[in-house]
Amino acid sequence: MKFMPTDIAGVFEIGTEPIADNRGDFARSYCGDEFRATGITFDVIQTNISRNHRRGTLRGMHYQAEPTPDPKLVRCTRGRIFDVAVDLRPQSDTFCRWAGAELTPESQNALFVPAGCAHGFLTLEDNCEIEYLMGAAYVADLARGVRWDDPAFAIEWPSTPVVMSDRDASYPDYAVEI
Repeated sequence: MKFMPTDIAGVFEIGTEPIADNRGDFARSYCGDEFRATGITFDVIQTNISRNHRRGTLRGMHYQAEPTPDPKLVRCTRGRIFDVAVDLRPQSDTFCRWAGAELTPESQNALFVPAGCAHGFLTLEDNCEIEYLMGAAYVADLARGVRWDDPAFAIEWPSTPVVMSDRDASYPDYAVEI
């Protein structure tokens, strides 16, 4: 596995190292030992799948509050997405910065989003499927979010979303939450 740092402390784009032969190829998509060797403590508690019918669907920007923040490893298994993390850790040197990566099955890449960061994505094609490996179980009472277009973050989305939930559209600007 290849761990490529982003502009946010603790957020990594992770690539696989496929081994190919006449049958196809094989690659590890997660290895706890390799994560720990990189300084990342991440144990998978649950996995989630998100299916999205239309190009331009936005999900985010979500996070889970203390005492059970939710680190995650996000991979696109069908289609193409622009995946984003925003650092919401006030003590971090990269507080309020964002990092994004295009994820596709062909590139076999993923984005690791540590606890304390918000996460969201925009579908770039119809019929996208995203798999999340989660480091914490979902706790509805701790679910939070910030606006996808909050000027405090100035995320450079590749296009304007055309589909999103009412909940995601109504999140307040982050300044309101400080």
